[in-house]
Amino acid sequence: MDFRTIVDIPVPGFRIEPGYKILTVGSCFADHLGKKFRDEAFEADVNPYGVMYNPASILHTVERYDKAVDIAIFTLGTNHIYRLKETGEIVDNCQKRPQKLFQEEELTVDDCCGYLEKAIGILRHRNHSVKVIITVSPIRYAKYGYHGSQLSKATLLLAVDRLVRCPAIEFSRNLSYFPAYEIVNDELRDYRFYASDMLHPSQQAVDYIWERFVDVVFSDSAKRYLQEWKPIKEALAHRPFNPDSDAYRSFLSRTMEQKQQLAIKYPWLERT
Repeated sequence: MDFRTIVDIPVPGFRIEPGYKILTVGSCFADHLGKKFRDEAFEADVNPYGVMYNPASILHTVERYDKAVDIAIFTLGTNHIYRLKETGEIVDNCQKRPQKLFQEEELTVDDCCGYLEKAIGILRHRNHSVKVIITVSPIRYAKYGYHGSQLSKATLLLAVDRLVRCPAIEFSRNLSYFPAYEIVNDELRDYRFYASDMLHPSQQAVDYIWERFVDVVFSDSAKRYLQEWKPIKEALAHRPFNPDSDAYRSFLSRTMEQKQQLAIKYPWLERT
């Protein structure tokens, strides 16, 4: 008997290779994914201008960001935006200003598609071969009410599905959807996989999502790199009782030598 449902993950038409430069932008779930890349010593910029919850704010980050990347990951949190009444501009952060200064609105599916297409177009201008992965954050928004939160997620899901499925979009072959939202809600549908607020995924859930992500999206060479990096990563993470001891200094020296040796094969490790 099966006691859980396994979510089928669409296989993208590309793979993440060792040494790829990564950009993650979006909700706080983008922070979780970005940290995973950094832990694996990828060159990753993670929400460089702060957490961005909606497609319009993700576009704002991409417009300000001036680097070329190999992989961009957009994590969509909500279709709700806040517009400053005085100027009409969409703000990325209300900065704790009075709510009366802002008009809350909901982006339509068309709106979401438009902002995401613009963001991808900017990234492609800097690197025509950039690959983009879009996911919808599994974090629910209790402040909308749970029905309202589902409606918001549904709008985002419809927008992403339209982009990914549209053959007329030139970059569609380098665009993929990763079902983090579905994995949490349909595969890990148990409170043990949530943090204490019962809204955010637990670290165990994040680790599991990362495992599924690596399994489907990473190339074989990238997976081999992760295995080679793992013992060095674990050694560098070790926290001794006495960091000034000769034994620990010797241990750290050996670890750094191993990292330097691995950097001959994977040169970007010298920059991490």
